[in-house]
Amino acid sequence: MNILITNIGQLITPHGRAPAGGKQMNDLTIYEGVELLTNGERITEIAARIDRAGVDRTIDARGGVVLPGLVDPHTHAVFADTREEEFLARLQGNPYDGGGILASARAVATTSEEDLVEGALPYLQRMLACGTTTVEIKSGYGLSLENEIKLLVAIRQLKKMMPMRVVPTFLGAHAFPKEIGRDDYISSIITEMIPTVRRRRLAQFCDVFCDRGFYTRAETRTILRAARGAGLRLKLHADELADVGGAELAAELEATSADHLLKVSEKGIKRLKEAGVIPVLLPGTAFNLTSNYAPARRMIELGLPVALASDFNPGTCPIYSMWIVIGLAVIKMGLSVEEAITAATLNAACALELSEEIGSLEKGKAADLILLDLESYRQIPYFFGHNPVRMVIQGGKVVYESA
Repeated sequence: MNILITNIGQLITPHGRAPAGGKQMNDLTIYEGVELLTNGERITEIAARIDRAGVDRTIDARGGVVLPGLVDPHTHAVFADTREEEFLARLQGNPYDGGGILASARAVATTSEEDLVEGALPYLQRMLACGTTTVEIKSGYGLSLENEIKLLVAIRQLKKMMPMRVVPTFLGAHAFPKEIGRDDYISSIITEMIPTVRRRRLAQFCDVFCDRGFYTRAETRTILRAARGAGLRLKLHADELADVGGAELAAELEATSADHLLKVSEKGIKRLKEAGVIPVLLPGTAFNLTSNYAPARRMIELGLPVALASDFNPGTCPIYSMWIVIGLAVIKMGLSVEEAITAATLNAACALELSEEIGSLEKGKAADLILLDLESYRQIPYFFGHNPVRMVIQGGKVVYESA
């Protein structure tokens, strides 16, 4: 179906296929009073006036804002139980030590694949309603071959059920189960889990939680080298709780992204820049942990292409709206609204190696876009916590309309 969008007040987009770093993050193209045409899958034209011949449906944007579909490159959106008691206890002064991951693993062990899918589906539908058209989902609450595979199969089922793009990541190295020794568990990841994940094509990336109290640099290096040898691309949870050199390791391994980075060092930031690793920052997690935020401004000053993600998970971040993430990035991390939009679209797409297809609105790219009931894109952080989405178009098809 050929869809024509008319009466667009502002069409806002970054440009290109490469990550936008440093000052380039502010370089959005702003079209006013244009129209956009899709051919049922891709964008075919953006112009002041487009020929109506062959148009199957015309959508009036009513003078609102059009943006690329939002990309969320870091979530743990498939889980069994919520952890509100842990959340509330932490707000009363009990520090986060990561122990809740084991609670989530126990819950997953007693939950069927079908129930995992049924539980995650409403969250993904809400993400879509908030304008997220591409989402990465990690395993990591299995901590055994059987349960990690169960999570990844559930993610694959959700990918078939949802109109959004779903990118699966294997995170068997999220924590250490208590019923098996540390070395034995790492051996299981390398000799059983990674080969099974790859053989069944259940994930595109492999991630490891490289931090104090979790996986050491040496352990992380061993696991990720095995993953790379199996054909998986690499990501790291790095330097969230302490500066353990996770950023430097991500650079050494030429990972696609290093995520969290609340405690990253100046040396780590510079190494990420030298190696071309994308920092994925998760301000919702810092907000929920009431901790300091990642040094986003310093990263941008040094020319890094910062990306944003929700980190939606049952323990440390129950936020799934990228509008809240963008708002926190502007209000708490000092990003301009233009930088935050780039971080949640083009750079986030690069963090999933999908920028050839998505992340900007350009002729030939996938028609993943959202219509907002706003007068200006600069109102996005101003209306913090609101969902301004009126319509979501994914791959040239209308997949959501607000009531």
